[in-house]
Amino acid sequence: MEGHSMKRTGAGRLIAITLAAALCAALAAPEAYAAKPAAQFDSNVAVRWFNLLHDLIKVERLTPPVASRTIGYAGVTIYEAIALGMPDHRSLAGQLNELDAIPASRQGRNFHWPAVANAALARSLKSLFAGASSDSLARIDALEQELAAGMQATVKQKLLASSTAQGRAVADAIIAWAGGDGYSTLTNCPYTPPVGAGLWEPTPPGFRPALQPCWGQLRPFVLTSGGECAPPPHPAYSTDPASDFYAEGFEVYDTVNHLSQQQTDIALFWSDDPGPAGTPPGHWISIVSQIAVRDHLSLDRAAEAYARVGLGVADAFITCWATKFQDNLLRPITYIRNLLDPAWNSPLTTPAFPEFTSGHSTQSAAASELLTDLLGDVAFVDHTHDARGLAPRVFGSFTAAAEEAAISRLYGGIHYQAAIELGLGQGRCVAGAVRERVRFLKDEDEDEEDE
Repeated sequence: MEGHSMKRTGAGRLIAITLAAALCAALAAPEAYAAKPAAQFDSNVAVRWFNLLHDLIKVERLTPPVASRTIGYAGVTIYEAIALGMPDHRSLAGQLNELDAIPASRQGRNFHWPAVANAALARSLKSLFAGASSDSLARIDALEQELAAGMQATVKQKLLASSTAQGRAVADAIIAWAGGDGYSTLTNCPYTPPVGAGLWEPTPPGFRPALQPCWGQLRPFVLTSGGECAPPPHPAYSTDPASDFYAEGFEVYDTVNHLSQQQTDIALFWSDDPGPAGTPPGHWISIVSQIAVRDHLSLDRAAEAYARVGLGVADAFITCWATKFQDNLLRPITYIRNLLDPAWNSPLTTPAFPEFTSGHSTQSAAASELLTDLLGDVAFVDHTHDARGLAPRVFGSFTAAAEEAAISRLYGGIHYQAAIELGLGQGRCVAGAVRERVRFLKDEDEDEEDE
């Protein structure tokens, strides 16, 4: 009996050892869901980060051009962070200007994609907001830590660590790429505006100097240069009451003097001034985030949507600003005060840069077309300014929203009709360039080779 008992004890130990070895192997093995593609994760991480980005644009009072650049690099960051986790998609490396490569990984696709995105966006935004307040930088750290802590309950530490390292490597590549776009030397470059009939001059009430006069010289993301999508010319400047230009100036004057309540509401809703209103490109990021939540977009769909909008608004501002400072056209408030009514004021404060073309029109057309390409004609309710007490607005499509954003600048007394209409065309040109040169999806033969 004693020998039999010893045999049983030995067998028990063997079983215990075997079970322990199996347990250790299981603990050491990658999580089964680590190989899940990004499409099988929700967009919560993406939405949280881009909501924070929108908030930081407000708090740090970024100007619209700077906000567009920030959104552009953030959009590329999240897309590239999870590109390996989108088997049917390709990297933007080799497609965007001077973005030559993104670090590959020895682990292939064996990452937790929300963790990769979390680390990449945290690192990227810390760089993009390097001059921000300590409170803003602390908010970036806090969100990264909060999201990482939430993942620890379901994702093994080793997997989180490797995913975090991958995200930071991607961010470092984007940061290095961003450093070569000319921003550090071109931002708010010295500028003396030309003087002459029909040329821009500082406007009331602040009579501020021109904002970002060299922005059109930045390296675009997709366009060959800031001049690529130059629009047709606006009506020639004239003070002749029979001229087309006078008719445009009078249209602004007459429209503003007889605004309906609805037109006033539209002007205020799309004003999107720097500060609490969040800038025009920030408004389109808000729209993407709302759609992502409402329609339960997966992580990969949301990442592509943010990337598309980022590319669109960033290049729209570059080409728009190139046009503005080439034409140097005077603002309606200057024209109207000189010819029609010296006491006239626009409902919205005229921004401090030349009139033609309309930045709202250009970037809204670019963003709306690129979103429509991805998501289709989506009807939505825009709640961007609920917190500011502005009623939400209902749109049947992204295009309808863009067209309202554009015409809002006439109601605000900011732009002539030509700047609005030709600005929409300029934005469509930007979207067309992205559509033609940037392929998000792989070809079928690439899918087969990849498998």
